[in-house]
Amino acid sequence: MRLDLFLKTSRLILRRSLAQEFCDAGLIKINNLPAKSAREVKPSDEIEIKRHNRLTRIKVLQVPDKKQVSRADAANLYEIVSEAIQENEF
Repeated sequence: MRLDLFLKTSRLILRRSLAQEFCDAGLIKINNLPAKSAREVKPSDEIEIKRHNRLTRIKVLQVPDKKQVSRADAANLYEIVSEAIQENEF
């Protein structure tokens, strides 16, 4: 499954177009490498999402077969490894 679809399906990012913007801006990494929205996501990949001053790392537990899953099932697709708030750098 594509990265942008996985982010939308897992409800980490609400819209696919927004997930694509995050990727284009370099705010998403897979296994510590900048990722494009078309990159394939596999189980055990680590995804890093940077939003404003918050950095979230998740580990992919499973990739769904279909584009839409229930809210309860979406939470089972990943595990939060860490979540940190960064101070503004000036």
